[in-house]
Amino acid sequence: MSGDTFHHVRDFPYFEVPAPLTSSHTYDSLESVPWYVTEALHLHAPKLEEVNAAMQGKILIPQPFAGKSLEQPGLILTKFMVLQLVAVVVVFWIATGLAKRVAGGRPVTGRWWNFWETIAIYLRDSVVRPTIGEGHHGHDSHEHHGHDHGHAAAAHAHPADQYLPFIWSCFFYVLICNLLGALPWLGSATGEINVTGALAVTVFGTVIAYGSKELGFAGFWKALCPHMDVPGALKPLLIPMIWCIELLGLFIKHGVLAVRLFANIMAGHTVIAVFLGFIAMPGIVDTGLFWIVTPSSILAQVGVGMLELFVAFLQAYIFSFLATLFISTAVHPH
Repeated sequence: MSGDTFHHVRDFPYFEVPAPLTSSHTYDSLESVPWYVTEALHLHAPKLEEVNAAMQGKILIPQPFAGKSLEQPGLILTKFMVLQLVAVVVVFWIATGLAKRVAGGRPVTGRWWNFWETIAIYLRDSVVRPTIGEGHHGHDSHEHHGHDHGHAAAAHAHPADQYLPFIWSCFFYVLICNLLGALPWLGSATGEINVTGALAVTVFGTVIAYGSKELGFAGFWKALCPHMDVPGALKPLLIPMIWCIELLGLFIKHGVLAVRLFANIMAGHTVIAVFLGFIAMPGIVDTGLFWIVTPSSILAQVGVGMLELFVAFLQAYIFSFLATLFISTAVHPH
């Protein structure tokens, strides 16, 4: 495991903490060691003392859904699964807290809630509404409701607001997942390609759903090919070719959405680990270089850590902005 450069950013069925924070748990025999423990510790045919030594500094996640063996593993709960549930709870708390405070048109008070309200309003006014626009029915809705509700209603009832719940959910969920990685001994679930892949699939399904709602299911897929004024003889050749290219581009765009988020989050944590790894390198520990390398590595880690806080917000913004752009393209075809 020591040769695994990316060990600290991988997903495991345990949390790693300083050894003094864990209890002196020991197994009495190899038979009492669950199979998923040896698998998680990457121990093959281990001795009992090796298992107990490897357990130091690790808090195992309870496995109520684990199977009986590696051949029948069942559902193994991992660190990133737990952290994603934490992110869901935090996002739910923020969303419900804001909803209660703005109910009835009341102003939001308190720095904590003003911070989240500012982000939500920025996404609405600077990302979703300008990017998606009013759509085909924007003018009609204003005409029908203008006399009934006045200018205030017209200002708030924007057609693009129907997409806001999804975009807000994307942003805040990705942001909280990113920020959890800044806390000691936790991690960023968005640094795992399977997590970002699932998020990209969710956006892909949402794009199809919104596009089909606006244009019809067949109309959405037909609209992938833009209208072209070409001679009739060329249409049978060009239109299928362009449609296939656009279809491939649709999959590629959502694939890049997953890779972009995963790569940026994983890269930041890897750089931090590299800087701190300099301290323990052979040839440095027992030399005078230790007192030069150690403070330099710590300062570099702090600097990269501050940059990672910015990246956490930036990548959440980019993910939600691209999701908005894809939705806009789906509901407003070429």
